[in-house]
Amino acid sequence: MDNTGYTPEEPIAAIATALAPAALGIVRTSGKGCIDLVARLFSRPDALRAARGNSLVYGWICTPAAETAPAQKNRIDEVMLSVYRAPRSFTGEDMVEISCHGGVSVVTAVYNLLLANGFRAAEHGEFTFRAYINGKTDLTKAEAVREIIAAKTDVSRSRAAGRLAGHLYQTIDGVKKLIVDTLAAIEVEIEYPEDEETISDTFNPADLEQARATLSDLASSWKSEKIYQDGARVVLCGRTNAGKSSLFNALLKEDRAIVSDIAGTTRDWIESWVNFDGIPARLFDTAGLRQTDDVIEARGVALTKDLSQDADVVLYVVDARVGLTDDDTAFLKQVKIPVLLVWNKCDVADATAVSVSVTNPATPLRISAKTGAGIAELCAAIKSALTAGKESARTQTGLGSERQKVAVEAALESVTHALALTKDYTLDAVVQDLEDALDFLGEITGDVTPEDVLDSVFSHFCVGK
Repeated sequence: MDNTGYTPEEPIAAIATALAPAALGIVRTSGKGCIDLVARLFSRPDALRAARGNSLVYGWICTPAAETAPAQKNRIDEVMLSVYRAPRSFTGEDMVEISCHGGVSVVTAVYNLLLANGFRAAEHGEFTFRAYINGKTDLTKAEAVREIIAAKTDVSRSRAAGRLAGHLYQTIDGVKKLIVDTLAAIEVEIEYPEDEETISDTFNPADLEQARATLSDLASSWKSEKIYQDGARVVLCGRTNAGKSSLFNALLKEDRAIVSDIAGTTRDWIESWVNFDGIPARLFDTAGLRQTDDVIEARGVALTKDLSQDADVVLYVVDARVGLTDDDTAFLKQVKIPVLLVWNKCDVADATAVSVSVTNPATPLRISAKTGAGIAELCAAIKSALTAGKESARTQTGLGSERQKVAVEAALESVTHALALTKDYTLDAVVQDLEDALDFLGEITGDVTPEDVLDSVFSHFCVGK
C-alpha cells in the first residue's frame, strides 16, 4: 500500500465481512473522532459517546436528521455497536465496529452512509498498518494475520497462529539481544583500550555462536513453512482406464471427476484443493496417456505431460490387472521429479503381483480407489515425498514469508563474517558486521522499515483488515 496517500488517525471505514447474504455483517471504523461521527448516525448518540471501551451499545443506524426537520431520521438497520477506545483497540485508535444484518443491501447502505458522513474508505491492510505504526503489533504478527486468513488447513492455521502469538518475534528478539550484548562488550574495549591489539580475547564468542546457530535454524525452517502456506502440486498420471479419476474422487472424498469404463473419458485436466495431513495441495486429474488420433484428446495428453513436469509429486497410476507396459516405463524414465507408483484396482481377483523395474525411483503402493484400501498409506507417502528434505528440527514456529527468509539469511551472513574477523581484524570491522545484522533483523520485526517492505507486507491484505 502507498502509506503516503493518507493521514494516520484520519477516520476510515471498511466492510470487514464477505459481501454476501449472511446472518451478520460487520462494518468497522477507526480513527480520531470516529465515535462521535458514528454517534451522529446512531439512534442513541449520547449512549454511544458515553460508552466505555470494550463495551456494546444497542440501537439503530439512521440517516442524519435534516436541520429543518431534526426529528425526521430514516432508519437503516438495527445494530450492535462494539466500542473500543484508544489505546486499547486493534489499531490503537478509537474504533467502532457496527454489527448489522448480513444482507448485501443493508451492509452496503451502512458503509455508504459512513463514507457520506466523514469517513474515508480504508486502503488494503490499513487497519493492520495502523496497529503496526501505533505499536500494537510488529511486522511478523501483521504477516501472520494475513497467513491465518489465507490458511487452507488446520496445520497451516496453527503455524501462523504461533507467529501471531509472538513466537517468531521472541526468537528474533533473543538473537538481537545476543548481538547487542556482544556489541556492548566490544564498545567497552574500544572506549577503554589497554593497547592496540585485535579483538582476540576481548569477549567470549559464545553469544555470537549461539546467534549464528539460531539464525541458521530459522533460515532452514522456511522450506518447511513454505509448503504449508503455498501448498503443493500433485498430478495424477497414467494410461487410460487406470483409475485416475476414481482415485481423484477418493482423495477428495467426493465425486468431482466423471468415472467411466470408456477409454479417453477425461480429455482435459481438472483440479481441486486437498489436505494431505496438514499440507494443502492442488490435486490434478489428467487425461490418460496413450496414442490417439482424436485432436482434443491428443491435446489433453500433451497437457498431462506439461503438468507432470511442473508438479511437486507425480502419482503414476497403473491398472493392477495389466501391470506396467513399455509406454509406462518410457514415461517414468523421463520424469525428473518424485514419483509414487500407484498400483490400483488391487481388489479385483485378476490383479497382478507388483513387479517394477524402472530407473526412476518409485515405491509401488497397492491400493483400491473403489474400496478405499491403501488410501491412508498413499496419503502418508505423499506427505513424506512432499516434505522430504524440508522438515526443520525447530519445535516452535519458523519463518512466515520469503521477505523474512531473505533478511534472516543476510543477518546470518553478517554474523558469520563477524565471527571470521575476530582473530585477524580490528574491533571496528566486527562492529560494522554486527550493526548490519541488527538492521537486517530489524527489517523482520519492523524496527527498520523501508517503504518497499511496508508496501509488500500490507498491500496484499483485504480492505477490512
